[in-house]
Amino acid sequence: MSKAISVKNLWVVYRSLKSVSSKRALFTFGKNKLDVFEAVKDVSFDIEEGQVVGLIGRNGSGKSTLLRAIAGIFSADKGDINLYGKTVSLLSIGVGFKTNLSGRENIFLSGLLMGFKKSEIQEKLDSIIEFSELGAFIDKPVKTYSSGMYSKLAFSITAIMETDIMLIDEVLSVGDEKFKKKSYEKIKELISDKTRTVIIVSHSMDTLQKLCDHIIWLNNGILMRQGETKEVLAEYKEFMK
Repeated sequence: MSKAISVKNLWVVYRSLKSVSSKRALFTFGKNKLDVFEAVKDVSFDIEEGQVVGLIGRNGSGKSTLLRAIAGIFSADKGDINLYGKTVSLLSIGVGFKTNLSGRENIFLSGLLMGFKKSEIQEKLDSIIEFSELGAFIDKPVKTYSSGMYSKLAFSITAIMETDIMLIDEVLSVGDEKFKKKSYEKIKELISDKTRTVIIVSHSMDTLQKLCDHIIWLNNGILMRQGETKEVLAEYKEFMK
């Protein structure tokens, strides 16, 4: 089986100016120090084509940062990420939409960012709109959407455009019960394709056990463990007690 994702010695660091009073800032202009937070620290792993991998860790462990780095939204400060020429999509609330544009316009924008041609997006457009259940809201600005509507559109684009690699960040539990069920069934259908590679961030142990064949566990940006789902989840549960 060929590799789909290789992450080697990856570091992602956030930098921000330390908070100081306006008076102090006036007299120390140009000398203010940066706060440095290492979100991902020297992480390495390989994922084979067709694997469904769960990414776990408590809040602040670097899971979302890692997904954004794989998706190309964040640049690595050190290390390398190789996707072997495969298309990738990130499904995450608050990422990827221009809120002043309509849902329809964002479908085209998202598809282009995934690497699809406009004609390919046009072919899938009606299916995306139908799956999203947004009706007339598809032509309204995304800034008018509820979080549930936002997630429906985001999921629909990712699910229907069907990239080689799907990165799913805590969105399977968003939306009404009917859409949750439909989304879950769609994910199961998508991952049945043995050439599609999926990484799922979720705090639901039940979801991870049902969908994933492999688990990667991060803690404070450090790779703690990776391996078979049952073994790693058992160790993680014990750690979290």
